[in-house]
Formats: sequence, C-alpha cells, structure tokens
Amino acid sequence: MKLAIIASLAASAAAFAPAQNGRVPTAVSETKADLEALAKKLNPVLGYYDPLNLAEADFWGQGNEATIGFLRHSEIKHGRIAMFAFVGYIVHANGIKFPWAMQLDGTPFPDANGNPPALWDAISDDAKWQIFGLIGFLEFWSELSTPNHKHYMRGGKPGDFPDFVSGPDGIPHPVPFNLYDPFKLSKNMSEEKKESRLRAEINNGRAAMIGILGFLSAQCAEGSVPLLTGVVPHYDGEPMAPFVTNYLGQPFGM
Repeated sequence: MKLAIIASLAASAAAFAPAQNGRVPTAVSETKADLEALAKKLNPVLGYYDPLNLAEADFWGQGNEATIGFLRHSEIKHGRIAMFAFVGYIVHANGIKFPWAMQLDGTPFPDANGNPPALWDAISDDAKWQIFGLIGFLEFWSELSTPNHKHYMRGGKPGDFPDFVSGPDGIPHPVPFNLYDPFKLSKNMSEEKKESRLRAEINNGRAAMIGILGFLSAQCAEGSVPLLTGVVPHYDGEPMAPFVTNYLGQPFGM
C-alpha cells in the first residue's frame, strides 16, 4: 500500500502552496468557534484538541479563515487517502487481484505473498508514472477555483471536489462521471444528512490514518504494534520511497 501513502503525499503537495499571492479578503467560512463545535460532534469524549494552536495561525499571510479552510481540507483529503490505503492494504494482503494482465505486454499483476509494500516494489516504474500522472491531474483539478466552485481557502467547502466540466472552460472532451457521486445518488439528500455523513467520513478517515500507519509500522519495526505482531509480514524496504531505485541520489552514489 505504498501507493496510497505516496498518493497522500502527492495529493498534499499543491495544497501547501498559497492559493494566491498576498492577502485577499476571504469570506468567513469557519472560525475557531466552528472548529470547537465540530469537535464536540465528532468526538464528545475528546472534544476540541489543538495542542499546537493551529486554529489561530495565519499561513502564508492568507488570513486565519483561509488557514482553517486549508487545515480542514487537508485533514479530509488525507483521511480519504488513508481509507483508500487501509482497504487496499487488506485487499492486497489477502492476495486479491484482477485476473487479467496488468500491462499491454502481458505482465500480470504481481503477487508478493501477502506483503502489500513489497507488491508496490514489484510494479514497473512505467506503471508507477501512470499512477502518479493521474494523481497529479486530480490534485490540479481539486485546486481549481471557478465561478461554480470556490477554493477552500476562499470561502469554499473543505473537502469539496469540483465536478469534471467539459467544454471551453474545462476538459476538452465529454466526461460522463464525476469523482464524487458519479451516479448522482445524493442530489436529493438533505444538508443535514450530508453534514452527518461528512462527520462520519472525518472520523473514519482519522481511524484509517492510524490504521494504515499501524500496519506499516508493524511491518518495518517488528514489535512496535503488539496487536499486529505475527499478523503482518516483515518488510525491509522503504515504505515512503516511490521507487526502488533512488533516481535523485543515484548520480551521487546514494
């Protein structure tokens, strides 16, 4: 599941750049008080927890509201990637894969004997670049700010992924499905129901972030997660490296 870990890192990269140079008036979408109220709904036992006082920060001089939008969007995005990673890890750990060839030359999907990080290492670099290309496009598209979609640092909804729009102002070919709700099953859903589902998604994402890192920790540092001792196989590679070959360090003998 190194793929999903790398995906979460790649998905964050563009978000760490300011949406626009200089301070721009931002419609107040969320404040510290909103975060405190949300925290109580998410976890009544723990409540609001911000030891680094990030809710009062001002990233890149964009204003506090923009900073809160950035932090909220980052958590939701990383939670989604972690859920994908957690489920994918379990699927690969059980040897589940497509029956057809993975590549046009007939190369099948690799089998790493139930070791997901080793399975990622077995995938060709060409296939990995295709995956990274898709991730890069999705990240680019998610950062767009249009008349129909406000950026999350400019008063938009954190976690809201813009629809795929075709035509002169969008993708130059028809796109039948959107990334979120491709079959439009939620078009008649009430705002209260959507809010409730988003809270569930945030909680599940938090649990998944702990879960996937627990899997990888148990594989790389045996005994670090006692509950997983003997459950997951050992992995002696580098789970945070996208490629087995260190292309950047190779010229320097690394």
